[in-house]
Amino acid sequence: MRYFFHAGYLGTNYKGWQKHPDGLSVQQVLEDALSQIFKKTIWIVGCGRTDASVHASQYFFHLDTTITWEFDLLFRLNHVLPDDIAVFDIIPMDDNAHARFDAIQRAYDYFIHTYKDPFLSNFSSLYPIKDWAIDDMNRAAKLLLNYTDYYAYCKTPDGNTHTICNVSEAQVYINQTGDRLRFHISANRFLGKMVRIITGKLIEIGTGKLSVDEFEAHLINPQLPQVIKPVYPQGLYLSKITYTYLNLAPRSKFSQLLAGTDDTWQKL
Repeated sequence: MRYFFHAGYLGTNYKGWQKHPDGLSVQQVLEDALSQIFKKTIWIVGCGRTDASVHASQYFFHLDTTITWEFDLLFRLNHVLPDDIAVFDIIPMDDNAHARFDAIQRAYDYFIHTYKDPFLSNFSSLYPIKDWAIDDMNRAAKLLLNYTDYYAYCKTPDGNTHTICNVSEAQVYINQTGDRLRFHISANRFLGKMVRIITGKLIEIGTGKLSVDEFEAHLINPQLPQVIKPVYPQGLYLSKITYTYLNLAPRSKFSQLLAGTDDTWQKL
């Protein structure tokens, strides 16, 4: 039987989602927790990779097992997991459903704050800039919908079978006081560090260090030489995964709080 697990995590303490020898990963923690509960080795398959210190407000992984259980697995798993990883739902699926290959759309959000705040330092990235050219940033962001080859905005483009991505949404938002920004982007797939590289270019545009035309030149001719520098990882969230057969709203509201769009507080 195949099960999808709907999860979320803060990536601060982890070397990304995928297991590797360089440090603790989110995947390793989840597999260890499930193995502890079922008293046998468990392997899981995630919907994609995230870099070290990058967060996921929505994430899916799948598990194949012939084990049946009569206890509350969701409760027990969350009890075993550390506080920075949570599982929200466990969903029985068809055996051919695949957490990674069946995802038709992924969305990311990158959060910026412009003033030093110890309560935001692990969840948003500090760029102490007072004036942003938001219109230019959004002009550049909208260009992403017109192109498909993102060779220029990948850390290791030659390591991919191809660098074609279909971006369906790209927008920069700023709060009313002008001290918090959010970049939202959605596509069918993303390349290594692609969102962090694009965000870095948008920051350069927003601060007058790069023109919109220069940004577009690398979309027109992806192999033009350039210097790429990914932005800090802690501001980035994998925020939405969509399947043709499964489209759940993210359970965590924390990213809405960061965006300043939460309306749950009421004055009594």
